[in-house]
Amino acid sequence: MALANGARTVFDRVSNEQLQGHETRKDLFRALGDAFGRPVVSLFTSFALPVMLEDADVDMLEGVLQRIDLSSGLALFISSPGGDGVAAERVVNVCRAYSGTGEFWAIVPGKAKSAATMVCFGASKIVMGATSELGPIDPQVTSATGQPFSVFNIIKSYEDLFNRAVRVKSGNLEPYLQQLANYDAKQIQEYRSALDLSGDIAVRALRSGMMSGKSETAVARDIKVFLTPERTKAHGRPIYRDEAESCGLAIESMDVKDFRWEPIYDLYLRSNNYVTTRASKCVESLDHSYSAGIPMTEEL
Repeated sequence: MALANGARTVFDRVSNEQLQGHETRKDLFRALGDAFGRPVVSLFTSFALPVMLEDADVDMLEGVLQRIDLSSGLALFISSPGGDGVAAERVVNVCRAYSGTGEFWAIVPGKAKSAATMVCFGASKIVMGATSELGPIDPQVTSATGQPFSVFNIIKSYEDLFNRAVRVKSGNLEPYLQQLANYDAKQIQEYRSALDLSGDIAVRALRSGMMSGKSETAVARDIKVFLTPERTKAHGRPIYRDEAESCGLAIESMDVKDFRWEPIYDLYLRSNNYVTTRASKCVESLDHSYSAGIPMTEEL
């Protein structure tokens, strides 16, 4: 009987490892919670699958936070290519609301881009290693051909054409009018609103947290590299910890030899692999795990 039970335990363990179950990550959550002195909760959305940060993820996160003792605070372990800025704002609100200290830390083990960067703006500090990445938060739109375009650049090209046309005192306006006909003025206004919304969410999160005491104008000036692609040139370009810190963000730089970095990187690799092969999203803590399945794709 002892042999049978032992064999079953080994079989269960191997099966769990093959399926990358929550049990394979629990010891890492325990170790990191002890190291940081507060519970660690992960929020991962896949970089490999067609998913984005959205309201449903906030519901998953709140479902986990409701069941944890957060009297000592919360550390959010986040990895995501981004998504809905309003959902990011809700993540910040939920983390602050459930944290016993009224604030939370963000741990960026790899990449927290776009809307995920906005979540980090709501933290009281951001823990980053040498390879950790934040990124620009300017909204993007996708053309009919699938090519992404920066809303900021679309608005700028429209305004440049319009201003050049206005400056024509004598001569042929036709080339400018032909190009302007490719733009929808109502859509341009929607793009302006989207750009303003992204900036407003970021500035509000920072002014109510790590940049409290600064004016809206000062915060927007300090984080300009995040708000427009003028310096980064591409939405996916990394903003590393040194540049983030130079913007006035509260960054805790972690050396790769720090005893906490090994479990951070271990949990990152395991969780990232999980949302690449077994699920598209997951929210986990020491004792809880919620995930979303891999989205269906149409067969050709």
